[in-house]
Amino acid sequence: MPDAVTSPIPEPVPDAVAEQPPDRPAGTGRSLRQSNAAALVVAALGVVFGDIGTSPLYALQTVFSLDHNRVQATPGDVYGVISLVFWSITLIVSVKYVTIIMRADNHGEGGVLALAALVRQVAGPRSVVAVRVIVLAIVGAALFYGDSVITPAISVLSAVEGLKVAAPDLADLVVPIAVAILTILFVAQRFGTSRIGSLFGPVMSLWFVVIGVAGLAEILPNPDILRGLSPSYAAEFVGLHPFIAFVALGAVVLCITGAEALYADMGHFGRAPIRRAWFFLVFPALTLNYLGQGALILRDPSNTSSPFFLLLPGWARIPMVVLATAATVIASQAVISGAFSVSRQAVQLGLLPPLRIRQTSEREAGQVYLPAVNWTLFAGVLLLILAFRSSERLATAYGIAVTGALLVDTTLLVIVARRRWRWRAWQIGLAVLVFGGIELSFLAANLTKVLSGGWLPLLIAATVFLIMTTWRKGREITVHNRATAEGSLEEFIEKVRRHEVTRVDGTAVFPHPTKDTTPLALRANLEHNHVLHDQVLIVSARPEGVPHVEPEHRLSGDDLGYTDDGIMHLTVRYGFFDTPDLPAAVRKAKDDGLVPSEVDPNDTSYFLSRGVLRRTDAPGMSRWRKALFIVLAHNAGDPAEFFQLPRSQTVIMGSDVDV
Repeated sequence: MPDAVTSPIPEPVPDAVAEQPPDRPAGTGRSLRQSNAAALVVAALGVVFGDIGTSPLYALQTVFSLDHNRVQATPGDVYGVISLVFWSITLIVSVKYVTIIMRADNHGEGGVLALAALVRQVAGPRSVVAVRVIVLAIVGAALFYGDSVITPAISVLSAVEGLKVAAPDLADLVVPIAVAILTILFVAQRFGTSRIGSLFGPVMSLWFVVIGVAGLAEILPNPDILRGLSPSYAAEFVGLHPFIAFVALGAVVLCITGAEALYADMGHFGRAPIRRAWFFLVFPALTLNYLGQGALILRDPSNTSSPFFLLLPGWARIPMVVLATAATVIASQAVISGAFSVSRQAVQLGLLPPLRIRQTSEREAGQVYLPAVNWTLFAGVLLLILAFRSSERLATAYGIAVTGALLVDTTLLVIVARRRWRWRAWQIGLAVLVFGGIELSFLAANLTKVLSGGWLPLLIAATVFLIMTTWRKGREITVHNRATAEGSLEEFIEKVRRHEVTRVDGTAVFPHPTKDTTPLALRANLEHNHVLHDQVLIVSARPEGVPHVEPEHRLSGDDLGYTDDGIMHLTVRYGFFDTPDLPAAVRKAKDDGLVPSEVDPNDTSYFLSRGVLRRTDAPGMSRWRKALFIVLAHNAGDPAEFFQLPRSQTVIMGSDVDV
């Protein structure tokens, strides 16, 4: 591993990690809020509920196939499983997320990082609690990536497996078809989702209506299955068969995968549309379908092989395979787009090195494409499908990341409820007992699957956690060492004023995170070229803990104490869905009179700091993590592209920095 690599020198970023909500899929945006209520409900159906809405494809099938069919198709087991499924969805999704946790928002945004922001606000950003919350936020993000790899694989594979029921002769084509569909999906990411996004809502609306009707058609001639709605059957199942119930919990959790999306996507649609969509269509449709599958299994235990597709008459199975494939593609699209935006937030917040980010829509800031993330996800998904080759086997790897994320949310919810909402002790205790108890049971049951595939999401999450924490710690070290090399900007300006410095025509813009220290490129330009431009503009791009910063609040200028030296500072504030376009900011600053009239955006040179990161034996981080940090920096994306700088006007200068 090299001890010195020429790399972009990491920029310090304000400590705002806990103030950023996690992402939701692309294809929607602030404009949705201005639509009518019905349109918002349909749009929410197309984006928010894809993951949890496609769980009936494989959830009950997995329950009755786990551990060599440990759960039997007897009335007691079936009623118990249906009861566990119904009350898990009711308590975790309907009560915890839709009713309670969606009250906790950060400027209208939801998700684990928004929840962490609320904790930091009430606990203080420098408190011990706040530091632990940052770690929890990173854990939550890492678990999201683990889920992002598995969801497209298991969703699409489970849909295409309907061919085994509808057309058994095509069973050998299931894996090739799934691979082809996912390949097309990942290749299409570069074009954005705006053109097909408008179809998502109607398709998912049709999906929920169809699966609800299919379940109802089986319930009507077999109404005894309605007994499964009673919690007494879940209690009896656990009491009489504790080990079998424990095994079943490892698959029952599949019924609530995607629950956090209800909260994470709140910023796109608001609470009301999501709640309406959930209670008036999604929740009833899921309940009917799970009850219908249970009734089907009671009628003929052999139906456990594929209870979802066997609910339908023979003529409807091929159309259902097509509809299910469309629904799972939508669910996969939501996860992939979410991974793009989470990655962009992580870059802006200093948790990941700069990555190449391309905007795919001129109207929606949330629509972005990150090639590195896209192809890494695709490689992981492809590897999973080829290694496991069936949704039943892949389900053994599913659940751990989901339950981990649920527990992170519950932990943060308890802190918010106690410190911000002032819940009483009995309310806190009840939330911990009900939500924490259920989720800990899910986690414990899924930990038994570690050796049979559950290690995979844990490995992915651990890798992401290592990368994020290494990059964050490495940045802290280099920022400290860099500040020493940069020196005081105030002293630099005084030196320029005391000594006669040659000034050349034009404007020089130096992207720099602060006005306290001197940009390395500015110092290097003076020391090596012995000149300064007539107009020197130091620009700091500052991420804020909100989705968007309105234009009137985006820019602020500072003459740094003097109005006659041609050196000034410009702060550009942007939200986590805004693009940090520095040339556009300079043009806007001139139009607003924040910079001298002599500044010519068309005759501007942009100077970026770039130098050698040298690994040392200094304390702060182990040598192998320093080596990892240097490799990450060396493979980081181009900061010129990140700041939208024109290639023909960008100059790279700098000096060495020790790690």
